[in-house]
Amino acid sequence: MDTLGAAALSAVWLGILTSVSPCPLATNIVAVSFIGRHLSSSRLVLWSGLAYTAGRTLTYVLLAGLLISSIFAIPGLSFWLQMNMNRFLGPVLILVGLFLLDLIPLRIPSLFRSEKFENRLAGAGLLGAGALGMLFALSFCPVSAALFFGSLIPMSISHSSALLLPSLYGIGTAIPVCVFAVLAAGGAQRTARAFHRVTEFEKWTRRVTAAVFILIGIYFCRAYLLPSFTG
Repeated sequence: MDTLGAAALSAVWLGILTSVSPCPLATNIVAVSFIGRHLSSSRLVLWSGLAYTAGRTLTYVLLAGLLISSIFAIPGLSFWLQMNMNRFLGPVLILVGLFLLDLIPLRIPSLFRSEKFENRLAGAGLLGAGALGMLFALSFCPVSAALFFGSLIPMSISHSSALLLPSLYGIGTAIPVCVFAVLAAGGAQRTARAFHRVTEFEKWTRRVTAAVFILIGIYFCRAYLLPSFTG
């Protein structure tokens, strides 16, 4: 994560992992299927799914950009974080890895959710689908919160990237949803099969990612944090 290229790939991967983690994955599939109930054409189902994806992606980009830009707007804090972020990244990555392994419980209240409002958005065409994506993106679950706030935001601050890395993260979250939008346009049976496969894929990729985070966190602690205590 010391180079921007590695950070860019990491941002895309974090987005993909966010999108296929259990809570967002179920939400995305239900949302795409829910939107499709109101449409008679498979082409419209596909476009609505893409609009939902665009809304969700835009929310992640705007939220990350707002948080990071706010920090950069305070020169003293921005300079201090950029100089010391590597010292914090080690413990943060280890904690995120433990969250991903379900070794540390984390409860996130569901916000911005209203069934009546969601029903209205689902039946409001492409703009409604996009707004539904934005609404669901704000409802963080423990895994997505750990990946977004615990990994993407510190990494973006470390690389002074208020737009590029959050945008790549948003693109990463969009990839699985686009696939499910295509499958939903082709029929529910394909979507069900894909959901089962992605669920199995997510289990081991989340564990592998957690292990990588913990190892990188240990490296950062040894390289940047321990010398500040021993020196």
